[in-house]
Amino acid sequence: MHTVWKGAISFGLVHVPVKMFSATEDKDISLRYIHKECGSPLSYVRKCPVCDKEVTWEEIGKGYEYEKGKFVLFDKEELDQLSEESSKSITILDFVDLTEIDPIYFQKTYYLSPDQAGANAYRLLMEAMRQTGKIGIAKISIRSKSSLAAIRVLADCLAIETIYYPDEVRPVSQVPGLPEPGSVNDKELDMAKLLISQLSTPFEPAKYTDDYRQRMLDLITHKIAGEEFHIAPARQENNVIDLMAALQASIEAVQHIPSDPGPAKGGSGAKPRTAAGAKKRPAKATAAGTSTDTAAAPVVDEATGPIPVIAPKPKRRSAKSKGTGA
Repeated sequence: MHTVWKGAISFGLVHVPVKMFSATEDKDISLRYIHKECGSPLSYVRKCPVCDKEVTWEEIGKGYEYEKGKFVLFDKEELDQLSEESSKSITILDFVDLTEIDPIYFQKTYYLSPDQAGANAYRLLMEAMRQTGKIGIAKISIRSKSSLAAIRVLADCLAIETIYYPDEVRPVSQVPGLPEPGSVNDKELDMAKLLISQLSTPFEPAKYTDDYRQRMLDLITHKIAGEEFHIAPARQENNVIDLMAALQASIEAVQHIPSDPGPAKGGSGAKPRTAAGAKKRPAKATAAGTSTDTAAAPVVDEATGPIPVIAPKPKRRSAKSKGTGA
C-alpha cells in the first residue's frame, strides 16, 4: 500500500506515531473522450481565455472569487502556512459511541499503522478502545483540507474515517416533496413488516457485486475480440397502484409459494372456487401478516380498496372417499 500521510495520534499527553493508507479503492471503469472522426483520445488543455495561450503548471496560482470576476490570490507559501500546524497531528477531541454517528457523516476510510517506535502506544490505544467500546472523534488535515474524523478499531487495526462537519450536511427540511406526517394502513403495515422480516439476513458484503462493471468488462472483451454483443433491454417497472397486492406478491416470491396451487391430485374432481364464485369478504391480516380469506383473486373492501387473498388449499379426502375413489 502507498503511504498517503504520516503523523501522530494525540490523546491527552500521549502521542502515537502512525502512517496512513487508503482503505478503499475506486474500481470504476474509466472511459476517455474520443474524437469519432479519427479515433484519437482528446486531451484537456489549460488555456487562458484572455491571453489566448496554453498555461503551464508553473504559471498557475490559486484564488477565491469574492465577487463576479474579482479574485483574491494566494501564494503556495501562504496556503502551506495555514495547514502547517495541524498537518502532522490527529488530535482526538472526544470519545463517543459509534451508534451515535449517523452514516450520512462518513466520507472515506483509511487504515492506520504504527510508525517508528510507536507499536506499544498503538497497541495500547487500540486495546483500550476495544474494551471500552468507544471511538475517537478527532481533527485531521489531509492535503490542505481540514476534516473531522472518527478513529475506531477494525479487526486488529486502527481505522480512521473522515466525516463531514455539521454545516456541510444539508438539513432534511430542504428536501422537496416529502409526504406530510400521517397514519398508514394497518394491514399494509403488517404485510410490509412481514416482507422485511422475510428479507432480513446477516450482512455478508461478499455476496454483493457490481453488476454494471461486470457487464462493461464483458462488453469490452467482446469488442476487443470483434464479436457482436447484444445487451438485454432493462426490465420495465410498473407503477405500484395496489400496495397490498404488491406486498402479497413479494412475500410469496420470497417464500416460493405459488399463488394458485390448483386442484388436488386424485381428488373428488370438484373445481376450486374462482374469484367469481368466491364469497366476497375482506381479507384479515393476522399478526403474522397472512390472509385468512380463501378467495383466489383480489376482492374489494370499501375502506381500503382491492385486497389480495390467497387461493384455497385443496380439501383432503376423507377415509370414505379414499375407499370409493369418489
